[in-house]
Amino acid sequence: MLEPKARRDLHDPIVLAKQEASRNWCDHASAYARKEGGKPWRYALIPHDTIAGNMSLSGLLQVSERN
Repeated sequence: MLEPKARRDLHDPIVLAKQEASRNWCDHASAYARKEGGKPWRYALIPHDTIAGNMSLSGLLQVSERN
């Protein structure tokens, strides 16, 4: 689950609360997927100004991990 946000909002309490809820959702979805032979879910909060049209999913995740 990729969530782009304005860089200025990355530390906003509401954005951080939604981030936590989304990570919890991904944890539950991944647990279910493991039981059913599916793939794990991940959550990434991405600054909007780092996204480029030629980026891969792994590139977007790397950008997320640095921020």
